[in-house]
Amino acid sequence: MDRTSSTRDAWHPQTRQDRDEILRELQEILASPHFCNSKRYPSLLQYIVENTLAGKSELLKERTLGVEVFDRPPTYDTNTDTVVRYTAGEVRKRLLLYYSEHGRNSNIHISLPAGSYIPEFIHGHGGSEQTSDHSGSPAMHFADARPIMEMANETGEAGEALPSHLTSHVNGSVQGTDVNDGLSRGRAKVLLRRVLLLALAILIVLAAFAGWRWRYNAIHPQTAVDEFWGPVLHDQQTVLICTGGVIFQQNSFSGVITAGKDIEYPFVSMQIASAIGQISGLVERSGATIQVLSSPSTPLTALREHTVVLVGGYNNQWAMRLLESQRFHFTPEPVESIIDQMQPQAHWSRDRTLPYSSADDYAVVARYRDATTDSWVVVLAGLGRNGTEAAAQFTTSPHYMQLLKDQLGKDFGTRSIEAVLKVHVIDGKTGAPTILAVNIQ
Repeated sequence: MDRTSSTRDAWHPQTRQDRDEILRELQEILASPHFCNSKRYPSLLQYIVENTLAGKSELLKERTLGVEVFDRPPTYDTNTDTVVRYTAGEVRKRLLLYYSEHGRNSNIHISLPAGSYIPEFIHGHGGSEQTSDHSGSPAMHFADARPIMEMANETGEAGEALPSHLTSHVNGSVQGTDVNDGLSRGRAKVLLRRVLLLALAILIVLAAFAGWRWRYNAIHPQTAVDEFWGPVLHDQQTVLICTGGVIFQQNSFSGVITAGKDIEYPFVSMQIASAIGQISGLVERSGATIQVLSSPSTPLTALREHTVVLVGGYNNQWAMRLLESQRFHFTPEPVESIIDQMQPQAHWSRDRTLPYSSADDYAVVARYRDATTDSWVVVLAGLGRNGTEAAAQFTTSPHYMQLLKDQLGKDFGTRSIEAVLKVHVIDGKTGAPTILAVNIQ
């Protein structure tokens, strides 16, 4: 007995109309929430679809994609730089999510097979196929209806178990069909028993997991620190800590100046080292690994592939540059201060009439998704090294983060956050931070 398959084979578009239809489906996907908030995933999907339609699928290799889509040099090491593989995996996952949530009625499905960078197109995959494509097939009606009839016959209650319209539908479908070719009653009973046992096993596992999760949350309640770092550390294998570097210059206010790209061995102060240590410990407890980089030697491409923590203010070019789009940011040198973009009259700077070791410091703490890097960024930046150390202490302390959460209110864990801190400095030692201003968006 022939039986119509519910699966679809890959479709190879032949005409301009076919290709236009696929491109329209592509635009629908790129406009969905699964893709529109990113740069990397739409770029890769659009590139591989358009080149496949243009008959250039033989060029869709990992190195070629790294060069053409992600601006890698032709000689880059694909073993250490896995941007193509990682992004393809995310595209594959997001396509599945899109079609499970938004694309059930799509006439065309675009998929990315595992282990390949060549997309596949499936035609006629709309949600109406279950009712229209097979409505005239007696074999399909019989396959759907037979288990119901057999279970009903076993209980002797076929007339009561099925509604009248379903009973007539089943009887009409079975007529003229070779019942001997179908499942036997015994096989149907075994199948039903297995389904019930599987459902019971799933319920037991879900109940056990829910119980474990409840006990874990009771023993380890989520703190404001967890909420602050949650978006940053979610699904991250490596987190970059990008820190500023300095060289000594005795005639400056702080005794140091920012190290440039020509300095092979920049230094960090004890306060910056303390900040790096605190953030490293927190990141590693989450299961991720860290990579510490010097700001002058860190390219933009590195910031685009990983979540990054920028440590330091005026000695960190990336902190200065990426904060320019935020409400609280630093003024250009030589005037070193923090300003409020919404209230230009508000600014915070160190008292230069006092020695550096006695002047109170100020810092910016920020967590947001940066438009330049398309990734989460955390900035811990003081006017001086004491402010940077205090910012690290602040973001790793449940007490201080709860104070910040109380000021910002709900959605603390998912929205962009900024805060300005004041830090008392006594004999060069970093004191307790105080929150001066906050912003959430």
